[in-house]
Amino acid sequence: MSAVALVIVGLVGLIIGGELVVRGAVSAAKRFGISPMVIGLTLVGFGTSTPELVTSLQAALAGSPGIAIGNVVGSNIGNVLLILGIAAIFAPVAVNPAAFKRDGSMMVLAAVLGLVVVLIGDVGRFAGVLFLIALIGYLTFTLLSERRATATPCRRCLRG
Repeated sequence: MSAVALVIVGLVGLIIGGELVVRGAVSAAKRFGISPMVIGLTLVGFGTSTPELVTSLQAALAGSPGIAIGNVVGSNIGNVLLILGIAAIFAPVAVNPAAFKRDGSMMVLAAVLGLVVVLIGDVGRFAGVLFLIALIGYLTFTLLSERRATATPCRRCLRG
């Protein structure tokens, strides 16, 4: 098979696999009474970030922390700007304003804290543990917030 054919087959597989993951995530959200956004943050978010995690771990263990940091930064820029931008081109993205404030402010805070840690020059185990604790806290807070918000849906979001 030629390289072009392999790329096309890979893209088709990626599209089909992505569709199945999203459908499964939405089904799981409905089954457990959790909002699709929380499932997207956890199941889909972690699932799509696993390759970057493996690459960053390999780079860090090989003594190339610059590759690990570049991979994390580039992946986040791609995920936020590229994916959100392409999705918004095809259809408006309905967003709960309260969730946007919560998640957007946390994203900015995480980026600033990451920048501070990099500028200090100590991206070590201590910083890693702190970031993992912050992630667990954020996910717990988000899950609890979404469970409370499920009882009172966003009026702007319902208007479509």
